[in-house]
Amino acid sequence: MTNHWPIAASTFIWHSPLTTQILEARLPQLADWGFDAVELPLDQVGDWDVERIGVLMAELGLRSAVCTVFSPGRELAAAPAETQANTLDYVRSAIDVAAAQGSGLVIGPTYCSVGRAWPLDVDDRRRVNGELRDNYLRLIDHAGPLGVKLAIEPLNRYESSVFNTTEQVLDVIGDLDPNVIGLGLDTYHMNIEERTFAGALRLAGDRLLHLQVCGSDRGAPGGDHTPWDEVFTTLREIGYAGMLGIESFTAENESMAKAASIWRPLAASQDELAIEGLAFLQQSTGAD
Repeated sequence: MTNHWPIAASTFIWHSPLTTQILEARLPQLADWGFDAVELPLDQVGDWDVERIGVLMAELGLRSAVCTVFSPGRELAAAPAETQANTLDYVRSAIDVAAAQGSGLVIGPTYCSVGRAWPLDVDDRRRVNGELRDNYLRLIDHAGPLGVKLAIEPLNRYESSVFNTTEQVLDVIGDLDPNVIGLGLDTYHMNIEERTFAGALRLAGDRLLHLQVCGSDRGAPGGDHTPWDEVFTTLREIGYAGMLGIESFTAENESMAKAASIWRPLAASQDELAIEGLAFLQQSTGAD
């Protein structure tokens, strides 16, 4: 049985932050290699010309997802009201970018800044979950009418103490509008935090809106110890209809390397990482 899940590349593989000039050069290359889609991290609102890039992606036949970047100071919980309000404005802007580009999807660890980790007892977690729930309701009110969905991504324990597992995210969003908010999972984080890939994917079920497919070393998928047959079989079982996104990072960008703990090259070149990952996914899933 074959599937034709769109295969995406995250521009984090090469760049941060993005600019219009970078995207004008990179997007045609991705389309030429055979990618179907692209993940576009939004570091700051206005980093690129949304209208121009939307037109270019349409010309190239590329789908897209906008990725929130929760750098220090972006917090939707356990932070002063003003900080949370400013963060809500940032996420609303990411939703607007997605709507303007026709992507319809905002992905990422949309809760507290990456790298912020602290012990949460039962009462702390209840408070944090309550704040997140309230803020997600506000974001649903903004995203729903625009036709944009939010995919909340749990991270591994070294990058966050808020959401590490599928179950923790569902504890907060489980009964919120499934037409607007769901899960974005990443096999790199799942390899650390989930007991089994199949179990986590089945638990996510039809709430899974996006899947990043990274090697166990955070490099390209394929040739690593991730049980890819289990992953793809379970995706078929649950009727997954979203993208497969290759997300990796470059050690040459200091801020990215520190945030993702990338201290060595994960391939001979970043281009090779993307091309080899694409070839593996096409071969493994029966994509064109």
